[in-house]
Amino acid sequence: MKREIDQLMKDNGIEALLIVGPAQHNPAMFYLTGGGHITNADLIKKQGETPVIFHGSMERDEAAKTGLRTCSYDKFPFSKYLKEAGNNQIEAQALRYRDLFLEAGVEKGKIALYGSTEIGAKFSVLNKLQQLFPVYEITGLIPDTILLTAMMKKDAEELNRIKRMGKITTSVVGKVFDFLSDQKKKDDFLVDSDENPITIGMIKSKINYWLAEAGAKNPEQTIFAIGRDAGIPHSQGNDADIIQLGKTIVFDIFPCENGGGYFYDFTRTWCVGYAPPEVQDLFNQVKHVYDQIVSELEVNKPFKHYQRRTCELFEEMGHPTILSNPGTLEGYVHSLGHGLGLHVHEMPFSGLTADEGETLAKGSVFTIEPGLYYPERNMGVRLEDTYYVSESGTIEKVVDFPMDLVIPIKTKN
Repeated sequence: MKREIDQLMKDNGIEALLIVGPAQHNPAMFYLTGGGHITNADLIKKQGETPVIFHGSMERDEAAKTGLRTCSYDKFPFSKYLKEAGNNQIEAQALRYRDLFLEAGVEKGKIALYGSTEIGAKFSVLNKLQQLFPVYEITGLIPDTILLTAMMKKDAEELNRIKRMGKITTSVVGKVFDFLSDQKKKDDFLVDSDENPITIGMIKSKINYWLAEAGAKNPEQTIFAIGRDAGIPHSQGNDADIIQLGKTIVFDIFPCENGGGYFYDFTRTWCVGYAPPEVQDLFNQVKHVYDQIVSELEVNKPFKHYQRRTCELFEEMGHPTILSNPGTLEGYVHSLGHGLGLHVHEMPFSGLTADEGETLAKGSVFTIEPGLYYPERNMGVRLEDTYYVSESGTIEKVVDFPMDLVIPIKTKN
């Protein structure tokens, strides 16, 4: 949580944080400002002190809404620094950064860099800053032991925002289910009442419309993949593909609040019309592992424990996994889940190389998403829900939604 940031900075020997870029679709900046229409800013947080946000004069009111200490770039006219640097743009920006740090009370020390911006230009400027003023050391943290660690535990407001996104997400998923069910079949494909083919691109357009209508954004798009593409975990699917009956569709949707806030993450696997026996068997196995893992979840347990357990369960069923064959491209090929918040993927992570400290602690929000993939057999199955650990120590699903495999076709031909 945010209140842990100063202690985490102290533990890591970090004097200050420098967060760059806009306040929207920029998780680190959003976390400390709450978002808003700030197109470019520098936020400097000295250890133990309130952050200072440096902003353009046109966005002074938006900056004031953050409740942080604000300071306009107008106080540091760039023309002054250009003159001092002999019109060298990089050096001029480095000189101005030195004065921004001094304004924020940071006279020296190690500074952790965060944010979203054009990396080449920012690297050049900050590298020059260190050359000119060696009392500053700009660094990045891998793994991120400050902001991502703080973000790992959500407060009540953050959880409520994720729950709201969960309701929006599953509402849209329900609309997609109903839309597909309301169409009709022609030969082995799905068509509308005018016998126009229903394509993946058509479905994705409706998803984006329904999300926008509900006040959500889909910045990282949607996975809606059928047949062989369903057997490639992160294939987004081919927009031109027609929905074919009996083929597995992996529908993974991960929208966020308008403005780049909190995400939700959710996956279902469907077959329109009917499910072939081999698909039903694969689905049943994934569902069994999903149910078994959920039944075994314990508070404060390292998340990666359940990745190993998932691999063991799938291997007992005869499937290859990344536990025994790290390079496998079929069977179980990814990690069990991940944290969720201002990033689609954040701590705690469940991969076998994750840190033991990435636990299912109170306040954590995380996904459970086992899957099996066989692209050469034209099928894949993944089931995913988002869970959280409550303050009372219970593990709860954020939003419930049916796990039906088959979407029945209501329209009579």
